[in-house]
Amino acid sequence: MSAGLPTLLIGSYTATGGGNGTGISLVDGGPAGVLPTPRTVAVLDDPSFLAVSGDRVYAVSEKNDGGVSAFRLQGGALEHLWDATAGGDAPCHVRVDPSGALVVTNYVSGTVAAIPLAVAESHAASVTASDGVVLHGEADQRSVPADAVTVVVLPDATGPDEDRQDGPHAHQSVATPDGTVLVADLGGDALHEFRIVVDTEGRAGDTVLEPLRVHHVEPGTGPRHMAWYDGDLFVAGELDGRVHRLRRDDSGSFRTVTTAATFDGEVGESLLSHIEVDDAGRVYVAVRGRDLLVVLDASDGGLTMSASVPCGGTWPRHFARVPGFVLVANQMSDAVAVLPLDADGLPGGAVAQIRVGTPTCVVPL
Repeated sequence: MSAGLPTLLIGSYTATGGGNGTGISLVDGGPAGVLPTPRTVAVLDDPSFLAVSGDRVYAVSEKNDGGVSAFRLQGGALEHLWDATAGGDAPCHVRVDPSGALVVTNYVSGTVAAIPLAVAESHAASVTASDGVVLHGEADQRSVPADAVTVVVLPDATGPDEDRQDGPHAHQSVATPDGTVLVADLGGDALHEFRIVVDTEGRAGDTVLEPLRVHHVEPGTGPRHMAWYDGDLFVAGELDGRVHRLRRDDSGSFRTVTTAATFDGEVGESLLSHIEVDDAGRVYVAVRGRDLLVVLDASDGGLTMSASVPCGGTWPRHFARVPGFVLVANQMSDAVAVLPLDADGLPGGAVAQIRVGTPTCVVPL
């Protein structure tokens, strides 16, 4: 490897979800050619998605009646701060919104939750001041009051895939340039737009998650993850194997500009997962089933194929771009594959494997 890797946090499925992970793992950064052994820094059930903001780390617990946990990252260790309800079943994504809320999407229940961080931090500080430090999982004292968490149920909707689109399934949220939030509904083939208002006093129960409008996509798309470039929204269709480029029209609705297939042939069991776009307009998307990392070119306003390479393992659920590399969390290979990027930003074959049980999310620090 020509460059070193940064410190990484890796989420996983644990035995609760049928995985081999131990919780949240940390991989220390180091020079080229040196891959330290991951070490467990937090033990909790199915921390399948992580978000980092400053020294705070947030992790979902993707199980029925799921939860969210917050930690402080300090000296290569995670100190547990607080827990909160996720507002539904099987939370699969968490993100810090500019409004000051933590946004959680719950796949199975089709719900979206907003947790005001000021309330959560204030509660954790008051517990610490009165009772001292409570270890994670030791008691309920660290739980944020349920009335501080605002939950919205996505409208009932179905799609043509009867097995996967039997109802709303919230999969990811992203902030928009307009100060709103979009939530991808895989089950209802829709993007739901919300406005989040967090009370400036940080009072429990005063956070507003206001539905604004619903943007429909082609039936059978199964929108999973989203990313922005040059004012356009790029959506990974988990169920149709395509990337969709959307743009707001004069009415404020998102309309499809173009779409592109990520592979040839029938979709079958090929499922898109994560998507990212770099500053040069290169769209990176992972394809499970075919075990590919695909790069599309969006720089000229269109969407054309640039590269398609093996992802270095089986079932690429998530990936992260770092200088010189793409790190792919291959869920069924028990490893994160390290793929080098050439001068044109295109990936090559895997040059290393970071061994960790059932990885589902990789976050560089």
